[in-house]
Amino acid sequence: MNQIQFAHPWVFAFFLLLPLLAFLRGHWGKDAAIQYSGLSLFGPLIRGRKVQAGGWLSALRYFALFCFLLALARPQKVDSSTQVQESGIDMMLAIDLSPSMQALDYHKPDGEELSRVDVVRETVGNFIEARPNDRIGMVCFAGDAYLMSPLTLDHDWLLENVERLHVGLAGDATAIGSALATCANRLRDQPGKSKIIVLLTDGANNAGKITPMAAAEAAHALGIKIYTIGAGSADVAKFPVRNAFGQRVFITIPVDIDEGALQKIADIGGGKFYRAADYETLKHVYEEINRLETSKVAVKHFEHVREYFTWALYPGLLFFGLEVILAHTRWRRVP
Repeated sequence: MNQIQFAHPWVFAFFLLLPLLAFLRGHWGKDAAIQYSGLSLFGPLIRGRKVQAGGWLSALRYFALFCFLLALARPQKVDSSTQVQESGIDMMLAIDLSPSMQALDYHKPDGEELSRVDVVRETVGNFIEARPNDRIGMVCFAGDAYLMSPLTLDHDWLLENVERLHVGLAGDATAIGSALATCANRLRDQPGKSKIIVLLTDGANNAGKITPMAAAEAAHALGIKIYTIGAGSADVAKFPVRNAFGQRVFITIPVDIDEGALQKIADIGGGKFYRAADYETLKHVYEEINRLETSKVAVKHFEHVREYFTWALYPGLLFFGLEVILAHTRWRRVP
């Protein structure tokens, strides 16, 4: 970043004195060496070019003073740069997109009904925005696990992928073990000091070739911490379906979250299990994880300062020298 600044900006207060000094000098001037009863006899002299030279000499003096004050303010050009050393946190977000994520059991404070996937898009987006210095990737899963984004610092692109999250991207069912294994596979060869998986689901594992516990054990062996989130209301949920006439109607479905399995996965992974039964709780869950896994960023600031006071000093010396020289030539002052 380049910018122009002044090392001594207080000097600019003295610039206000220049017009005042010129006014006072022109109003009173020096005491007269010879007094006359009138100046009418000097009319031709006053209109002469040589007499006007005194004005030019005064102008040179004020130009010189202006330049000297500007040099004293020390104009500088500052080239600054900031080097950010990242904390080394690599994080994979595993998000359940099984059909049950369409359930409308979350409500905003104003009463607006939201589906689970709608709230997940919002809260995950806020979570990503709060961690600008971490590499974050994303896996969505249902019957299969699908890589939505590899680990990246391009969070704008990652947020675009979050907005594209919708039910049906990864089939039906819920393959929690496959999601954990896919995340662990993406993290295992990364050089980051901290590796984290944040798993969100609203169901129980019922698909996939690897069990959630086996996947959690493998992740733990690779030094990966696991946080788990159970999303959905505590009892039953309102679920949209199409009837025989193609109309959208709602039915009630039971909430089938395997809290015991999610708790055990978090215990194996050295993390924590959260139960998010409502909108505000889910928001606070991601906020708490954000606080627990803080990004320690070392920032180094560099500045290269170039002085430009000589650009004002040399013209000031030139104007001052011209005044002194001209004052001793035919333009010299007469007492």
